Amino acid sequence: MLVDAAGRIAAVGADEAVPRPEGARAVDYPDALLLPGLINAHTHLELHGLRGQVEEADFFSWIQHMRRARETAGADDYLEGARAGLRECWSFGVTTVADTGTSGATVEAFAELGGRGVYYQEALGPDRRGTARAFAEVIKSVDRLLEQAPAGVAIGVSPHAPYTVGPELLAQAVGYALERGLPLAMHLAESSAEVEFVTAGRGAFADNWRERGIPLPRPARSPLAYAEVAGVLGPDLLAIHAVQADPEDVALLAETDTAVAACPRSNRRHGHGGLPLAELLGAGVRVGLGTDSAASVPDLDLLAEARAARELAGLSAEEAVRLATLGGARALGMEAEVGSLEAGKWADFCVLPLEASGTRDAGEVAGLVLEHREDCLATWVAGQRAHPEPGPGT
Repeated sequence: MLVDAAGRIAAVGADEAVPRPEGARAVDYPDALLLPGLINAHTHLELHGLRGQVEEADFFSWIQHMRRARETAGADDYLEGARAGLRECWSFGVTTVADTGTSGATVEAFAELGGRGVYYQEALGPDRRGTARAFAEVIKSVDRLLEQAPAGVAIGVSPHAPYTVGPELLAQAVGYALERGLPLAMHLAESSAEVEFVTAGRGAFADNWRERGIPLPRPARSPLAYAEVAGVLGPDLLAIHAVQADPEDVALLAETDTAVAACPRSNRRHGHGGLPLAELLGAGVRVGLGTDSAASVPDLDLLAEARAARELAGLSAEEAVRLATLGGARALGMEAEVGSLEAGKWADFCVLPLEASGTRDAGEVAGLVLEHREDCLATWVAGQRAHPEPGPGT
């Protein structure tokens, strides 16, 4: 592979077919495989420091613990977590990160370390009495982040979830993002507790709203149907989780060209079940894989998510690897830039050990990729080595 001065792939193929311009720096990885950089379609890097600290089995209790933990965390904690999380992503071969947060620390880490992807600024606030203040904070944060974001980092908006964002704030946040042409992300159809809240106004989330004197939203057939009525669904939205999607919801996602970020290990850890991945793919829904945060999963290993997705949907090894690469790029609307090793795309790739032992077909190679359970030999982002971190003078 030949990488140009801008960090894009100039040529890729057999060694004899790729030019070696005079003066070009050569880097060789014998007995190894060049794989397109993995795409992590959903993370919360600022929460990296909470790994192993929030252990409640009940989802509502876990959410409340997370809220309390956020209240005691400071800007330095978030930034340290974002740095550590980004470096861990790179160690697992991830080159594009779709991150969701409240602090904006991930954008600072991207700028400082050279990360690329998209950051969704969360909108939070169920009480209509606080809508004006919450919406003003979203605008203020997005304006600041748009100025700070380095090249290769997009800024979006994420109304967190139906049970944490009131209908008024949801409408304003979505309208603002669409007006400004910013991508959207929202946690949708993640848990049975969310379904109970949206469809019947019952359960722990509904009780919490009532205790705080907050009127419940008008019931809907499902969380995804609620999002459709609110004008959220569409090609600009990344629906995070979609575990509780029924056949009607799957059709709705396909009709609206709404993408999905599947997080099978996080869903399993919280007891949500498995999303209808085979049905989503069969309907033509754009699906990528995400790890969710280190507060939910033991690591940010995207190939572990690919293995879980393969088991969940009965995928071939090639299909599972494609979900972690080009599938994620398509879900984020970035397939023209990343997700495969093609001339013109960014030189985002990872290097995995692969002993030379004769010809292998694509299925066999994909199976070996899925078996990889250690740090990558190297990860390159836009033609620059991100992992291992280059030392002085390299």
